[in-house]
Order: sequence, then C-alpha cells, then structure tokens
Amino acid sequence: MKKLTKIAAGLALATAATVSTSAFAEVSYNVGYASEYYYRGIIQKASSASAGIDYEESGFYVGAWTADVGAGLEYDIYGGFGYDFTDDISGSIGYTGYFYTDDTFDDTYQEVNLGLSFAFVGLEYSFGEYDNYGAEQDYDFFAITLEQAGFYGTYGTFGDDFDGDYFEVGYGTTIADVDMGIAAIFNDSLLSDQTDSVTGNPISGEALVFTLGYSF
Repeated sequence: MKKLTKIAAGLALATAATVSTSAFAEVSYNVGYASEYYYRGIIQKASSASAGIDYEESGFYVGAWTADVGAGLEYDIYGGFGYDFTDDISGSIGYTGYFYTDDTFDDTYQEVNLGLSFAFVGLEYSFGEYDNYGAEQDYDFFAITLEQAGFYGTYGTFGDDFDGDYFEVGYGTTIADVDMGIAAIFNDSLLSDQTDSVTGNPISGEALVFTLGYSF
C-alpha cells in the first residue's frame, strides 16, 4: 500500500475472495504485469510486475504475493477460510499483512478481510491498522462489485481515520491460458495523485489500466 497520507492500499488477492470447499489440496502459482499497479483506487506504481503462490485445502487458504513498487518490493502474506453455503452464496474470512522491503516507500499494514458473494454481487469489508512509522492509525474499507460474463463494476470507499472513494469498471477474459484485463478507474481528490495545473491542489483522477496474468 502506498502511504495512507494519500489513503492508499496494496494488493491482497485474498481480500473478499471466496474459496471453493474442495476436499483436495492444491498449490498454484501466478505471475502478472500491470500497465499501472492500482489497488482500491490508488496508484502504487506505473508498469509493475508481480508473482505469487497460493495453497488451498478444504476451504482453507494461505498465500504470498509480491510486486515491484519502484522503491523495493511490496510483499503480502494472507490466509483464511472460504465456504460455499449454496451454489450461489459463499463467504470468507481472512487476514492480510502488507510489508515492504524499503520503508521509504511505506510502512506495514495488517487487516481482517470479510467477503460475501451472492450470484453476481460481491461484498467486501476490511478493517485494519497502519503502523505509520510509530503513529498508528486505524482504517476500514468497503466495496461492492457487480460481475457478469467477464464485465464488472466496483465501488469502494475508505472510512475510520481515512476517507476517499473510487469507481472501477472493466472486463477480463482468458485467451490461450493467459488472463487479460482492461479497467477504467475513477477516484476522488483524496485518492488521486493528480493535481490542478494552475493551483497544484489535488483533483479527482482517472486511469486506463491493462493487465496480463498467468497461473500454473
């Protein structure tokens, strides 16, 4: 996560994820690339590569993920449990820690993640603590996502000691085992890194992001 003085957040693949309650253990790996690394509506770095590993068994999951953030690496560690109540309803609870190899980029975040999905609607609520170099701050985050046939729209908002919201709309598909995505992101002035060319004050921003990924 980039500095929460700008209300930023890093990537946690487990956040709001729902995990199938298969009885079989499975290990998977992933690599990816983003034209701009955004998460929860805030840019972390332009042109970022990433990689991760996940283990899942009977609904329980653990994993780790890392990405280039320019000043060193972000690395996330997460775990939790997901359960399918019915074919259309599932939920999850988990933990995510965000850490950095270079503390000039940012400090540690730790949070609890809750997820619930019903058909094409997904809900996420996360709450946590930002170390903030010894001046700890609490934050929470809520998002709702609508998804159908690869198209999706997400509205996300921060609360507690932080503020700001964003909207993201996009499409994802898989071609020859390669995951491809495109997303338009619109954030308010509290989350944006863009400024007015005359006054220098923060303004709402927008971005178009392309992603590639491969899992094995």
